[in-house]
Parts: sequence; structure tokens; C-alpha cells
Amino acid sequence: MKIDRRSFLSFLIGGAAGTTLSPLPWKLTDDIAIWSQMWPWTPVPERGDVSYVNSACTLCPGGCGISVRTVGERTVKIEGQPGHPINDGNLCTLGLAGTQLLYGPRRVKSPLIKMNGRFVEISWEDAIAEIAAKLKELRTGGHAHSVAAIADSDRGTVSQLLNRLLTVYGSPQFFRMPSIHDNYELTLNLMQGVRATAGFDVDNSDMVVSFGSGLLEGWGTPVHMFQAHSRWRDAGGRLIQIEPRLSNTAAKADNWLAVNPGTEGVLALGMAHVIIKESLMHAEFINENTKGFETWKQQVLDGYSPAKVAEITGVEADITAKLARDFARAKRPLAICGRGKGLVPGSVQEFIAVHALNALVGNIGREGGIWAIPESEYINWPEPEMDDIAATGMQQKRIDLAGTSKYPHARYLLHRLSEHVNSGVDSPIQVLFVADANPAYSLPNSAAFTEAIKKIPLVVSFSAYMGETATLADFVLPSPSYLERYEDRPVVAGFNRPLINLTRPVVEPLFNTMHTGDVVIQLAQAVGGSVASAFPWANYQECLEETMGDKWDVLLEQGYWVDSEFNPPAWSTAFETESSRFEFVNPAIDAMPHFAPVQPAGDEAKFSLVLIPFDTMRLWNGYIGDPQFVIKSVEDTILKGNDVLVEINPATAKAIGLKDNSLAVLSTPTGEAKVRIHYYNGMMPGLVGLPRGLGHTAFEKNLAGKGVNINALMAPVEDPATGFDAAWGIRAKLTRA
Repeated sequence: MKIDRRSFLSFLIGGAAGTTLSPLPWKLTDDIAIWSQMWPWTPVPERGDVSYVNSACTLCPGGCGISVRTVGERTVKIEGQPGHPINDGNLCTLGLAGTQLLYGPRRVKSPLIKMNGRFVEISWEDAIAEIAAKLKELRTGGHAHSVAAIADSDRGTVSQLLNRLLTVYGSPQFFRMPSIHDNYELTLNLMQGVRATAGFDVDNSDMVVSFGSGLLEGWGTPVHMFQAHSRWRDAGGRLIQIEPRLSNTAAKADNWLAVNPGTEGVLALGMAHVIIKESLMHAEFINENTKGFETWKQQVLDGYSPAKVAEITGVEADITAKLARDFARAKRPLAICGRGKGLVPGSVQEFIAVHALNALVGNIGREGGIWAIPESEYINWPEPEMDDIAATGMQQKRIDLAGTSKYPHARYLLHRLSEHVNSGVDSPIQVLFVADANPAYSLPNSAAFTEAIKKIPLVVSFSAYMGETATLADFVLPSPSYLERYEDRPVVAGFNRPLINLTRPVVEPLFNTMHTGDVVIQLAQAVGGSVASAFPWANYQECLEETMGDKWDVLLEQGYWVDSEFNPPAWSTAFETESSRFEFVNPAIDAMPHFAPVQPAGDEAKFSLVLIPFDTMRLWNGYIGDPQFVIKSVEDTILKGNDVLVEINPATAKAIGLKDNSLAVLSTPTGEAKVRIHYYNGMMPGLVGLPRGLGHTAFEKNLAGKGVNINALMAPVEDPATGFDAAWGIRAKLTRA
């Protein structure tokens, strides 16, 4: 597809290039075909009774319900659970492949301890005793605050048990993995005064404007987004995609608007300028339910005319104006942001600008709009007794300085941990627990985190799989697979109702594993004193059932609990700010630097190109890498053999003498890697695109050694307003190999 300069920088009809997700070959999803493969680890089920169990997929944050078929004592197939509020019988490729992770070779089969650089088996009793002894030593020595934990989330009983352990032990160093939820939570707090997650009523929107969100690449609740997209099509709704690359989402959108990378928030303010100037706002909401609008209005009118915005974004003024008018005149418009799958927090000013668009058209807490979903309140454990050691330790600053005067708005700044650990001879963190996360692979500048984790004297991984972080640990204490355990999983990935899933065992544990919740409880009991007193449960199962209370029976019966009666409050009671109104401007926002696009790290003189990550539904970048058969479905325009292909505009490639399919060296300020060139007209000139999800050094041979981990080439760029990692790309160069 030939794209000239004008058409590249304006609306394009979606669907002209690419597909959302080509059908996965049937041989990869049909259980009979899978079990007939001659793989040494493949269990062939014997004849037996067939049963189905409703459970939940935990392989991504999406929160899909699953129906698992077993024959005898073997799981043979996973499908989407019919009637589940999120996926209603459908499932993505990763969810379908869950049996490969249950029976495949990447499982950790028993507790391990590293001795002389090699892992050897250790009993559970000895492992817990050794770790507890170290914890007691640090605590009595006045170093309780030097113990840290990283989890995939801070919601649910397992994460909260781990956080509770640190609290009563005396350490404030609990972290969750970063994502766009960091900024959405902060934006709702600043502008609406609530502690909540962002929910999106996408089923009822009639115009969705996406500022870089990979809605069909795994953003939010992936399967639900696919279903919503189909409903938009059927009902005549529109999807407008704004990003510098022709992604699958852009290709399937009604219109694609190519924008200079990093300037999406400026475009949102340009749209606001037009809506205000032409009096297209929702007058009732603005006049009766907002504060600071006049001040914010003047800032927008003075600084973000379509002509000025065009100079920054590369989007022509008349296109910005048309988009703004269409958005304001839609019945149920919705603006969303968070690039790709939403794995990097981004700039809070961009989120504020996009959220302000929703406020301008009065679609806050309304049908088809953005909803504030209150934090789940079902974990009502008694306040723990804090002894003097715990009280003193909790007064210490967090190592990342989140919540301090320097970063008062941040709760977690995990990317800063490696900087502080690596800055001195001795690590300020003496013990690190890692649960359901793989930061040594998933964090930008992963080499720096790897260096940091090697300096920490004791690292304990609770991973069920031998990923990059687990290989660096001193102890690996494997949890059962999600198909072998009970666990609550609150869904916070943008669904518009409070929802809790329950994973449940469909088979007995295959190996010598122990639930992370049980390990935490046993560690607390081994430390003793007030730490043990804070964990009165005999085991995790007792804790879970007691915590869920009257929800437990519902969870057992249908696999999930949803507040189907939930509706956002009326505007008159929705906002918990000091003014009890939606605040376009408040003291905290006003103190932040005015919006300026975040610049990528690196010297432009040395690195003339800009590398940007992109996501695909066939590659998973996080705690779980692609299972064995899913990696086989990755297109040969992304992975050819073991070589990853970088997307580059043909004109850019030819200008530096690189031919299509030729080998090259991709360099950034943090590293370099061998890649293969892929001419792609859907990439803006001057940019290079590389997928997330490849370049693993751990797991089995079907995944390890394929391609490049883009996180090894990236570097965080701190948002000056929050300290969050706001990097959307990094300076780069390509040379002949």
C-alpha cells in the first residue's frame, strides 16, 4: 500500500491493510491435534469420565472466565466460559494454550535453592526455615525496612498477604508492576477525588477515540475489546485510532490518524480547543458540576489552536477540527489512552488531557463513557498490631521515594529500584520477594534490573515457571499453576463493573508446589511475635474462604462474582474533591509542569532514528511468555527463524542503505542487537518498530533465543510531574550487520 505524505498524516480508511487477528490454525487449538503431537512432555489422556470446571484465566490482566474440560485426571482443553461478563464463551490464543503451560517443560517442579551457581532441590521446611532465619536476623538488627516485594498487582488476597507481611515486619517496600493503571488511578484521584480504577463502558459507546491504545492488541480486557469492536461495527459506531504506526487496531479502525509519536496528548488539547471555541461542550455538566473550567479553558484557547497543534503533532488543523466536532456531536463518545497493551504508565498530563475531553462532552459516569470503579472492599482483615520495630520500619522512606515530597502523587516507582540498588557498593535491599512478575524481562532497561537483582543478597521467587527473574533468584518456591489452585482475582483492566474471578483446581497439583499464600503465612509464623499474630489463619484456603464471606458460594457456583447492579453515582454525588465537583484545575494539577511531550532518551546527533515498541495479540510480554504452540503462530514479518524483523519505512531504510530482509545492527543508548529489516509503509518515516514479547533468555528452547527483548534496548524517562516512567520510545540507529 503506497502512502504519500498527506494521506499518511491524515485519516485513512481502516481495513485496507492487515487484519485484526488472522484465524489461528485449527491444528493449534483443536485438542485432538495437540495431544497427537509427538512431544516428549505431552500427556496423552487415558479413557475416563469427562468433566467441565468453570475457572478463570490469569495469564494476562484481562480476567476471562474459562471452562476447562478434563478426561479422567487430565486437562485436555480450555475454552471461554459461556455467559461470563467479560468474554462470554470466547478466549484469546494465550488462554486457549493454558494446557501447554500446565504440562509443559517450563514448570518448576519443587522448591529450589541456588548453590555454587546451580539450582538444587530443597525441602519446603528447610527453605522456609532458612528464609525466616534471614528475616529474623534483619529485623532484630534494625534493618526491617530493607525487605522488599514485587507483585503483578496490589489487589487480591495473595498480594495483600504479601503486603501485610511487609507491613507488620516493618518495611514499606512493596511494589506492583507498572502499567497505565498508575496514571488512570491518579487522574481519577486528581480530577474526581476518588480512589478508583478506570472502567470503560465500551459496549455502549458510539464513537471511541483511542490515543495510541492497542484495543485489538491486548489493551484492557482483550477479548471483551474484540467483542465490543464487533458490536460497534454492527451498530454503526466508529473507532478512531491515533498513533504513528499502522497497527492492527489502526487497520481495523474506521479512521487512522498518524501522529508524531509522543504528541497524542497535544492533539487531545487541540480537540478541546475546537470544542470550547465552537461551544460544543455539554453545558449542564460544565456549568453545574465542574470547577476551574474558566482557567483551564483560557489555557487551552491560548496555547492549543489547531494550527499550533499541527506544528507539534503533524496533524493538519482541519483534520483536528473535524475530529473534535464529530466527537462532541456523538451521542456517547469515549476518549481513552495508554499505548499498546498499556504496560508503561506514560505521562499524567496526557491522561489528564484525554480525561478532560470526556468531561467536556459530559461522558463521565454516563452510558458509553468512563466510569470510576471503586476499589474492592471485600478484604476486611483486622488491623494488625504493630510492634516498635514495625512502627519504626514503616516510617522509613521508600527506596523509590514514591509518596515523598519529591514524588507525592506516586504510589509505586519500580523503575527507580535498580538505580538505587546499583548506585552503591552494598544494596539497600537485603531481601526481595517476587510474585507473579518477571521484572528482569519486563522492565525497561532490563539489564540494569538484572544487575540490581544480582546485588541483592537474598532473592525469593514464587514463580511456577523458570523465567528470567526466577533464574536470578536464590530460592524458587513454586506456586501451583492457576489450573491447580484456588485464588481470587479482582479484575481491574478497564471493565465497567466490580468483578472478582475465582481460579479453582481442575486437576490435583502435578508437582511438589505450595500456594504463595501458604508460604507467606508459614513465613510469618516462623518469624513469630506480632508478625505471626497478624496471620491467624491455619492456611491460605481458610484465609480465602473467610475473606470472601458471602461471595464464596457464588464464586464456587459460577466462577465469578460481579456487581451487576453497579451504576456510577449521579454527578451531584460523584465527585469527592474539596469542591465536590469535577476539577479541571486544582492545586495539585496546577503545581504540575504544563504539558510538554516527553522526549525519548538519547542524543539525536548520535542516534538519528527513534525506536518505538509495538504489541501484538500473538506475543505476550510479561510474567508469561508465549507457550510452545502459540510462538509458532507469530507472523514471518515479525519473526523469521530466530531473527526478529524491525519495521521501518522504505524511504527511511533506503536513505541509510538498508535493503528489505537484510541483517542490521540496532543500537540505542542502552544496548544493541542484531535484527532483520522489514520494509513497512505503515511506519512513519524516521521511526523503527520492534515488537514486545521476544528475546527471552529463559524458558524452554521453543521460546528462548528467539528475537530481541526490546526492554533491553529501552530506558525509562521520568514524567516530571509524577516520577512515572513516561517513555514511549528511545533514540536509535541502524547500521549494516
